[in-house]
Amino acid sequence: MKLHHIPNILTAFRLLLVPPVVMLMLKDEFLPALVLFAVAGFSDALDGFLARRYHWSSRIGGLMDPLADKLLMVSSYITLGWLGLIPSWLVALVILRDLVIVTGAIIYNARIEQVEATPSIVSKLNTLAQILLVLSVLFSQAVVELPVWWIDTLIYSVLVTILWSGSGYVWTWGRRAWKQSGH
Repeated sequence: MKLHHIPNILTAFRLLLVPPVVMLMLKDEFLPALVLFAVAGFSDALDGFLARRYHWSSRIGGLMDPLADKLLMVSSYITLGWLGLIPSWLVALVILRDLVIVTGAIIYNARIEQVEATPSIVSKLNTLAQILLVLSVLFSQAVVELPVWWIDTLIYSVLVTILWSGSGYVWTWGRRAWKQSGH
């Protein structure tokens, strides 16, 4: 193993954590699920830091990292929605936003040019809000019940940032496609 492979190994490790996190949630074992979710989050931050700091990024890592992130988040949201711990409409919006972005990127890539997109600030806020909501719900189930207003604030923060970032991507990439097609 070479040092520059560490970020990809961490990403693969994060992918492997998804099934245990989901299974633990389904078994109402929220403390170990919280710990594994936090470990996955730490591994994401660490692999990103190492890839940027030491220029250990790779094409496969660039594909695997967002896949691991989306798989963990979407699986967590579906599971928490299934358990009735977050609203099903929010789960649907999380999935819909990701589908719109991925579908748009695939179409843009196929019809216009290769997509070299970086997440917007609002998208990063959305990711942060989504992570905080999952951590808060797991913490509330595992350690101590958090105030309803805290969970509700996070739910509506996720909602606002989904709508804001999703519409931002549609607007930005739709305009680029329109311009590239000669209109």
